[in-house]
Amino acid sequence: MNGKTSSPLALPPPSRVAVLVDTASTWGRGIITGIHNYSRKQRGWQMFIESRGVEETLLVPRGWHGEGIIARIGTPEMARRLRLQKLPVVNVSGILLPGVEFPRVTNDVGEVARMAVQYFWDRGYKNFAYLSLRGLEYVVRQRDAFVSATAAAGFDCAVHGIRTNSGCQAADWNLKLDKLGRWLKSLPKPVGLLTWSGGREVIHACEHVGLRVPEEVAILSGSEDELLCECSPIPISGVEAACEQIGYEAAALLDRLMRGKPAPKSPRVIPPLRVITRQSTDTTAISDRALIAALGFIRENAAQPLLVDEVAAHAGISRRVLERRFQKTLRRSPADQIAQERLAHLKAILVETDLPIHDVAKRCGFGSPEYMTYVFRTELGTTPLRYRRDSRGR
Repeated sequence: MNGKTSSPLALPPPSRVAVLVDTASTWGRGIITGIHNYSRKQRGWQMFIESRGVEETLLVPRGWHGEGIIARIGTPEMARRLRLQKLPVVNVSGILLPGVEFPRVTNDVGEVARMAVQYFWDRGYKNFAYLSLRGLEYVVRQRDAFVSATAAAGFDCAVHGIRTNSGCQAADWNLKLDKLGRWLKSLPKPVGLLTWSGGREVIHACEHVGLRVPEEVAILSGSEDELLCECSPIPISGVEAACEQIGYEAAALLDRLMRGKPAPKSPRVIPPLRVITRQSTDTTAISDRALIAALGFIRENAAQPLLVDEVAAHAGISRRVLERRFQKTLRRSPADQIAQERLAHLKAILVETDLPIHDVAKRCGFGSPEYMTYVFRTELGTTPLRYRRDSRGR
């Protein structure tokens, strides 16, 4: 022994990553949370993040040196500047820009529209409308997907476009409410309306022309933002994107690129999580009182084992009559409705709580975690635990 002690091998320094995503929206903060969750598994990246609004210009600061970038690329100029960095870049924006082909992980805009149609359809709506923001390519894609989904269900969809503030994601604050109100007034009622982010303007226009929300016009936002939706004159329901999962998978992709692995040939699109119901859609478009009672009873007892006979008894009609009315009005059976509400309740518990899977099964009325997992996998193609992890980007 020479008395010398060997020093441990020095670990490589953490990767330096710039995150050019706004911090002002639910979407942006969720993306950053997902990136951070991945970073913690990689000994922690040194992340450059600045507090920025949705429409602010996000750039790598002069003198910054790093190994990779995750960005919401919204303009050709931003894309040009990022190319000059000569670093791996992952794009988390839903905006498609000509000639901009960075590897991309983003929200599935088409699936948002399809989920919205199903949501309205489940509540008995047969009249549909879309309020579009002019000049925004990704809004056009959502609009077209919504129109296609309503057509596939056998219905028409009315479309109206309004201006934005210089091409941003918000409606023009100087919007003529009387014109929008006249269009809303002309629609058959009750109507289920999807919009990217013009829900507050629709509420103001409805008030302007004397329409009731949600009884005559039910409003659903295709881009859920908790603060803006909750602070509306009438709280607005919204489709919740899997923001944390998008951020996590974008970080995992960037990690692979920084290690020299090839980029995927196609973008990764992540389906939305669910619809968060608030006052703007908290109603049904059904006139059948027995059916309304049955639907409410099923919804209120989604966590309990429920038999169709119990639902029929609560509605005050026979099982056969109940099944016939379900098929005529909703094109599904009471048993299908029970399964659907139970699954929606299960998904909400998984996303909103940290309960162990065994306790989730008990709270949702399943006899065992194994049976719950079987049902979940059959319906969604994944396990409850994987769904929870993916929704949180972990």
